[in-house]
Amino acid sequence: MEDIIINYLIVGSGLFGAVFAHEAAKRGHSVKVLEKKDHIGGNIYTKEVEGIQVHQYGAHIFHTKMDDIWEYVNQFAEFNNYVNCPVANYNGEIYSLPFNMNTFNKLWGVITPEEAKAKIEEQKKALDLEGNPKNLEEQAISLIGPDVYQKLVKGYTEKQWGKSAKDLPSFIIRRLPVRFTYDNNYFNDPYQGIPVGGYTQIIEKLLDHELIDVEVNCDFFDNQAQYLQSDAKIIFTGMIDQFFNYELGELEYRSLRFENEVLDHDNYQGNAVVNYTDAETPFTRIIEHKHFEMGKGNKNKTVITREYPKTFKRGDDPYYPINDTRNKKLYSDYVKLARSNYPNVIFGGRLGQYRYYNMDQTIMAALQTVKKEFSE
Repeated sequence: MEDIIINYLIVGSGLFGAVFAHEAAKRGHSVKVLEKKDHIGGNIYTKEVEGIQVHQYGAHIFHTKMDDIWEYVNQFAEFNNYVNCPVANYNGEIYSLPFNMNTFNKLWGVITPEEAKAKIEEQKKALDLEGNPKNLEEQAISLIGPDVYQKLVKGYTEKQWGKSAKDLPSFIIRRLPVRFTYDNNYFNDPYQGIPVGGYTQIIEKLLDHELIDVEVNCDFFDNQAQYLQSDAKIIFTGMIDQFFNYELGELEYRSLRFENEVLDHDNYQGNAVVNYTDAETPFTRIIEHKHFEMGKGNKNKTVITREYPKTFKRGDDPYYPINDTRNKKLYSDYVKLARSNYPNVIFGGRLGQYRYYNMDQTIMAALQTVKKEFSE
């Protein structure tokens, strides 16, 4: 690859960058991928520990409604039939998520959907809520009442965002899943699963092409000026505000800290994901990775990850964009700056486009960029 003229320089080897690289190479374009971490895959990277595929950057469950995206990703891995059914632990009380008839039965002893709806309406009526919800707390209570809110929403949400629920915008929880059925499946999507053997193989296969050169431990910003002066078109999947050295201000994110532990247990918590919804527990959830692929791994070992939300600061990994009014305006200003100053740079992915993408949405966005770029 050293003597080949690079057509596309891709910054970041996560899903967006890897899909674009794969599609560009298929069309005969030479591609260079730069990855600042010591491994490819971005936040979907999985690593084998004790025969267990450990999700290094939080639980990733692939799910989608889109037939074409499901068909696309199945080119690169075989998916099992894992269904996401997280549970909530509130001070030792266990509840089903999403909120459904199992949750309501545990809380109130109700059996029928009519009883559950009546209980929620009774609680809401007692609070005498008026007008449109002004914040997350009011929005949540208007949907599921104060009992569910206090035990299963308030503590978890305030830990996740580092703010009082009264200071958070209502839209964050507008799509709170509430079901009046005995169904613990978190997602409504018809396609759902975990790749057998982990996610890293998907990225490896996407980047396995003679026209793709990958360099890890390589930070774009160490030689930004040089890269921008090259003839290669740049696909940038990092933080758009960092690209401009924060000249218009910093976009806000929430970050995470992960604490991994190998235990001498076959089965630690009985579920892949357990959310801790009380305010006192410092972490938001524990992931037990072997439950994503039951039957795999060392029978006498398990790997768990405690997930701690934290305030983002430069140098941290950004996970959740904070899409409030101020940040949306700032992002829009950066987009205008990019269009005027760097027409040869495409900003993509969760960080480049400053939006919360699920994996299927990331693939869709990358393929849309491919279609536009190559005028198909």
